[in-house]
Amino acid sequence: MAEKPTLIYDESKIKTLSSLEHIRLRTGMYIGRIGNGNNPDDGCYVLLKEVVDNAIDEYIMGHGKEVAINIEGNRVAVRDYGAASRWGRSWTAFPK
Repeated sequence: MAEKPTLIYDESKIKTLSSLEHIRLRTGMYIGRIGNGNNPDDGCYVLLKEVVDNAIDEYIMGHGKEVAINIEGNRVAVRDYGAASRWGRSWTAFPK
């Protein structure tokens, strides 16, 4: 039987990632399984729930007059008409 190679794990093997790089490389740590949308636990649904929860929070806190959710095919748009973007402008998560 062949011997297993000795693995060396020390500080030279540790890689420091930038503030956004770790999210891009390890998405599953933040939203669970990434998936393809066939399972209710897929990341797209986790993110959609978070967006809808945030929109409802804006409304409940009195910062919005309505929450609009538009579903067309496999696309969902959520608008909260709330306290406005903290960045001072509207932005699109997925540019055309």
